[in-house]
Amino acid sequence: MQAAKEKISNLASVAKERMTICKAKVEEQAELTTARTAEERELARERRKVKGAQAKMELHQAKAKHAAEKLSSKHHHHLPPVVGTQPVVGTHANQPVGTGGTIPGTTAPAHPLGGHPPGHGHI
Repeated sequence: MQAAKEKISNLASVAKERMTICKAKVEEQAELTTARTAEERELARERRKVKGAQAKMELHQAKAKHAAEKLSSKHHHHLPPVVGTQPVVGTHANQPVGTGGTIPGTTAPAHPLGGHPPGHGHI
């Protein structure tokens, strides 16, 4: 889905770039018809070149932005959950091993928490 979105966004950026270049050419033609000296004609050509280069730069920036959006959306779903953001349900919250008290009516085990009871062949 993101690849298709990136491709469509790139196509839109290319169309925008082409329209900008075309508009610059039309403006150049208008300036050339009103230009009286060779210097004015040269300035008109230079303005068109500058606008065309700027449009190409904006196209490349837009494509880089679209690629970055694609990558960020791809990796966004694989981030590990942040500790402490789970809602508390019930009467007690989960606590790290060994830090919580015992639940009323129970006794603490004789073996270390999180490990296996001694004597069962576990190292």
